[in-house]
Amino acid sequence: MTQTDTTTSNTVKTWKIDSTHTGVEFAVKHLMISTVKGHFSDVSGELSGNINEPENFSLDVSIGTASVDTRQAQRDTHLRSADFFQAEKYPAILFKGKKIDGDVADEFKLYGDLTIREVTREIVLDVTNEGAVVDPWGGQRIGFSAKGKIDRRDFGLTYNQALEAGGWVLGDDIKISVDVEFTAAA
Repeated sequence: MTQTDTTTSNTVKTWKIDSTHTGVEFAVKHLMISTVKGHFSDVSGELSGNINEPENFSLDVSIGTASVDTRQAQRDTHLRSADFFQAEKYPAILFKGKKIDGDVADEFKLYGDLTIREVTREIVLDVTNEGAVVDPWGGQRIGFSAKGKIDRRDFGLTYNQALEAGGWVLGDDIKISVDVEFTAAA
């Protein structure tokens, strides 16, 4: 059970992503019959402003494309290649939060610009505020979970192969799941 301390989140103006307690995951259909999941281990970013005043916030997130991990080395190498993320040329996926609609103390929609391979599109994430606490070392923390979906083709990720029986090797819809923990910046 999370202990919520609303005074904590009201007073802090800058929060840093705690990458060791944050997960960015994705899921995509494979061969039209199963789902392959993966995650990124290199996630950093900052939330600025009073989170209880959604009109006065700034959120910038960077996800290292080379950190993609699907538990299969050959597939991960392919995802880092020019067919997908082209990690050497585009080392980061970027997200910039723009607008919040709903109750920031509970559930809300987060609108923002997602950039993959220099292609930027607005996306909407369904977010749940998981609470705010003071950790055992006196640090202030807040947590959120988010879910969303994008069409990979909107970002120029069009690689695919046709199946002999019809259909495609990869689905176009990518489900996104995020669990993020922020710490108050010193």
